[in-house]
Amino acid sequence: MPLKILVAQINCIVGDVSSNAEKIFSVVEKAKSDGVDLVVTPELSLCGYPPEDLLLRPDFLKECDLKLTYLAQRIFGVTVVVGHPYQTNEGLYNAASIIQDGQIVARYCKQELPNYRVFDEARYFDAGTQPCVVNISGVSVGLNICEDVWGEDGREASTESKVIEHPANAVAQAKAHGAELLVVLNASPFHTGKDALRRKVVQTQSRLHTMPIVFCNLIGGQDELVFDGGSFACDDKGDVVAQMPFFCENVSLMAYERGDIISECNEQLLSNDQAIYEALVLGVRDYVNKNGFPGVLIGLSGGIDSALTLAIAVDALGAGRVKVVMMPSQFTADMSREDASSMAAGLGVDYSEIAIKPMFDVFMAGLSDEFKGREFDTTEENLQSRIRGTLLMSLSNKFGSLVLTTGNKSEMSTGYATLYGDMAGGLAVLKDLTKQTVYRLSTYRNTISACIPVRIIERPPSAELRPDQVDSDSLPSYEILDAIVEHYVEYDRGVDDIIGLGYSAEDVTRIVRLIHINEHKRRQSPPGVRVTARGFGKDWRYPITSKFRGLIDQ
Repeated sequence: MPLKILVAQINCIVGDVSSNAEKIFSVVEKAKSDGVDLVVTPELSLCGYPPEDLLLRPDFLKECDLKLTYLAQRIFGVTVVVGHPYQTNEGLYNAASIIQDGQIVARYCKQELPNYRVFDEARYFDAGTQPCVVNISGVSVGLNICEDVWGEDGREASTESKVIEHPANAVAQAKAHGAELLVVLNASPFHTGKDALRRKVVQTQSRLHTMPIVFCNLIGGQDELVFDGGSFACDDKGDVVAQMPFFCENVSLMAYERGDIISECNEQLLSNDQAIYEALVLGVRDYVNKNGFPGVLIGLSGGIDSALTLAIAVDALGAGRVKVVMMPSQFTADMSREDASSMAAGLGVDYSEIAIKPMFDVFMAGLSDEFKGREFDTTEENLQSRIRGTLLMSLSNKFGSLVLTTGNKSEMSTGYATLYGDMAGGLAVLKDLTKQTVYRLSTYRNTISACIPVRIIERPPSAELRPDQVDSDSLPSYEILDAIVEHYVEYDRGVDDIIGLGYSAEDVTRIVRLIHINEHKRRQSPPGVRVTARGFGKDWRYPITSKFRGLIDQ
């Protein structure tokens, strides 16, 4: 008889241990009625991932332990694998327990602890050393957890998009102890290209060990991280024989028999733009819902950034939970007001206008003695932005909605944003998108349905904070700016290396300098949804006070 496996790609909430346990139990009860032998849940499914410094709290660990015991006592007639933190006298482990007939019959502790980019598991966990292979309905099933299947070179593979052709130690251990099938629990966060990289890693290990692998991945948004699901299985030749959907909860049946995995789950892979867009939608939806906000507020300017932010918000939450406010100044073009109003009407969101010139004039009158003899400069530009930020935060206070900021990665890199102005808010939706990616995703979104006015996409970008202003007055072209940002921020290439790629020394040194001197702004910005291999968040921890500018003294 084949071993029937249910892969539970579920959305677990960090810290909501009781809710996560009940979700697991409901999946188990359904699996029993379908005659399933084995239910697999993601990494740390009981407590959510990443729990971060909750793991330093004894009361949190105690709750996890009590809920695991309670969950185990309710499970009969099916084998279940649950991820959870596990405290012993020797240390704290990232573990997976196998539950059968009301008790825990075996436990595996993760051996490879990722400690790079967004991962800092070595801060919390000790490394396991022993394999875990259990007989389930006549099949010897081995367990691994996420980084175990990547091996010692996981960091290099994950950052350089290459896979090392050698057996991972934890996989080899399971095989040596008789595993016929390997089950891997994962909380593998999304970034562009990550799905293809995961498959390549697992395919390599399946082929090297001639062993089928089932890869169960977490789904959901957690602060800046998005877990995209996309669980899959490989046969013992390294061929992908089952592919689950991305960016949604899903449970899928698979069957293992004599070295083969049989499944009718064959979801399509996503294009790069579709994957990024769906990651942003899921990230916004879960951030808003998991934190209990009734809806969101957006300052709609008539520009490309706020337009894309609005489209994402509506797709994530529905038009009824989104309010937009147009706050024109004396420098706002008529087309900006027209396009903002048109887009809001087309999406059916609550729209209002609050003119800021009267407030700006009062501020300028109050500052007239202090500013006497001084020309109009960025001070007055920033004042307009701060008035808008104050208005949005006032509406947020009054109605409880979350303010979504609209700044992009190009602006966050160079400081082309105003502290306590357009940076004021609770979630920076586009924080990890360069300006060119913003344009590309806007065009992609219009292929789903026409929602962003074409004029917004085609007109030159402008902050509209002074007469006839365009972004190119202050910054290089976005084609040049974005490329330099990607090389320096995402790939850690040095100034000389980037110049060697054909970019002018003036542009490179200027942009790198701006990246470093604006760290204080980024440190005060709201969290943003991470979609690249290196965002301004958990995986960017540069000092504010630093004289390094990327130039090496010869």
